[in-house]
Amino acid sequence: MSASRHNVASDERRRRETAELVEKLRTTQDADEQHRLRQQLIVLNVPVATSIAMRYRSRGESLEDLVQTAQLGLVKAVNGFDADRGLDFLAYAVPTISGEVKRHFRDQGWDIRPPRRIQELRADVERASAELTQSLGRSPRLSEIAERLGAREEDVVECVASADLYHVHSLDAPVGGVEELPVSETIGDVDPMIDQIDDVLSVRPLVERLTERERRILALRFYSDWTQQQIADEVGVTQMQISRVLGNTLKRLRDGLSAA
Repeated sequence: MSASRHNVASDERRRRETAELVEKLRTTQDADEQHRLRQQLIVLNVPVATSIAMRYRSRGESLEDLVQTAQLGLVKAVNGFDADRGLDFLAYAVPTISGEVKRHFRDQGWDIRPPRRIQELRADVERASAELTQSLGRSPRLSEIAERLGAREEDVVECVASADLYHVHSLDAPVGGVEELPVSETIGDVDPMIDQIDDVLSVRPLVERLTERERRILALRFYSDWTQQQIADEVGVTQMQISRVLGNTLKRLRDGLSAA
């Protein structure tokens, strides 16, 4: 017997045995017997819960967590099922299990949580994208995904953009390359000049009012760290003249800052 035929036969057997358990559950009034039958329903339909969890295995959560969540949904379905309202337990259980898995994604999966409408749309966007990729033979445009879902294109764009919020990488996570460095090692440090930014912005227009010669002397003295004698030799004046120019220039800058 082929695997597909075996699976079909197994599903039919499970449906039949499930219906038999539900019928017994409907007709018995014994609390212990009801508990035993519900436990049997859970064990019998664990493969159904696992199958539902498998549908979501490529969406960023561990399969183990998804299976546990689906099995919790199965338990909730069994405990919430009212046999007096119908015998088709699986018609009730499947959406209950799926809903539990979707809640897991919505409530637990996001490191930074986007709006709920975007969370709920994410699975639909991924499903529509996969279906359209197969049918079109290429990656679908966002407008095509939106049309397929009957959603606004802006919401699809926001949903796709929120993908990076689902799992935020740790600063200690390694970055691929020749050397495995943590993300934190690739982030720039705080600029030690940051505290001086107000002074820099304030003094800039004052410096622009200086003559080209004065700006050059300031640059050689404070940026190139030349001595006054080196500057004098470069400019062609005496060291005393350079000292006087620096003194006058700095005074004008201080006065300008005080008046600002």
